[in-house]
Amino acid sequence: MSRPPLPLNALRAFEAAARHQNFTRAALELCVSQAALSHQIRGLEARLGVRLFHRLPRGVALTDEAAALYPVLNAAFDRIAAGIHRVSTEQRRHVVTAGVVGTFATGWLLPRLPAFEAAHPDIELRLQTHNNRIDLASEGLDVAIRFGDGDWQGQACTPVADTAFAPVCAPALARQLRTPRDLAAVPLLRSFRGDEWPRWLQAADAPAIEARGPVFDSSLALASAAASGAGAALLPLRMFERELAEGRLLQPFPVGIRLGRYWFTRLRSRREREPVRRLRLWLQAQDALDRTTC
Repeated sequence: MSRPPLPLNALRAFEAAARHQNFTRAALELCVSQAALSHQIRGLEARLGVRLFHRLPRGVALTDEAAALYPVLNAAFDRIAAGIHRVSTEQRRHVVTAGVVGTFATGWLLPRLPAFEAAHPDIELRLQTHNNRIDLASEGLDVAIRFGDGDWQGQACTPVADTAFAPVCAPALARQLRTPRDLAAVPLLRSFRGDEWPRWLQAADAPAIEARGPVFDSSLALASAAASGAGAALLPLRMFERELAEGRLLQPFPVGIRLGRYWFTRLRSRREREPVRRLRLWLQAQDALDRTTC
C-alpha cells in the first residue's frame, strides 16, 4: 500500500519555521497563530517519526533530520512559486503570431521591437519570417506583413510602410557607374519579380538592359550579394538605411521608383482581436512618425 501524502500545510509550516528559525516569525509570514503552527509541526514530527526542532529560549534550532529536509522543501516551494508566476503571467499576456517578410523584419521591425514591448507589455509577439509567399490560414498566423499591391483575396489589408526602390551596390562597383547606361557593364541582380529592372531603367531614361545576374527570392540575399560586389541590386531603400549609412552599400543614382508597399494583412473571415488591432495601430503610428522625422 502506498503511504498517504504528507499534509502540505504542515510542510509549509516546517519550511517557514526552518528558514526563520523562529516560530513567531514563521507564523506571522503564514498568517496563522503560533499555536496553530506549533500544532502543524508536532503533527509532522509524529508522521515522520523524528524530531525536527530543538526548542531554545530565543527561537529554535534544526535537528540533523530537519537540516537534511529543509533544502529539499525550500527548493520545491520555490519551484512551485515560479511555476504559478509563469502560468499567471502567460495568462495575462496576449499572444499575436505574425508572419513577417524578412526584409521588413530585419530592416524595420526588429530595431523598433523594444519600443513596442515597452508600449504593450501585455502582448507577446511571435514572429515567423517568410519570403513574401505565405498562407495565413494553413500556417496558423494571426497576421502577416508582406510586400505588394495590397490585393490579396479574402484579406483585410492596411498599408504600414512605403519605400522607393533604387539600384545599390558595393563602393568599388559604385565608382564604375557614372550614368545609368553604365549598368550594362555589370551584373544586375534580380528578384523573382521580373519587371523591376525594366521599370527602373525606364524611369531613369536609360536604354533597355538585359538583366543577366542571378535571381534571388529575398531582398536580404540580394543585399548581401550586392555588398559582396556580385553586382547591382534594386532594393527598397528604407529597409537598408543602416547599410547605406555605414557605407556597405551605395546608391549611385538618385532615381527611385515605387513597386509596392508593405501591408499588414489578416483574414477577413476572422474577427480582429484587440491585441491585433493594437499592433496594427502601433505599426501605422510608427510609420507616420518616421515620415514626419525624415
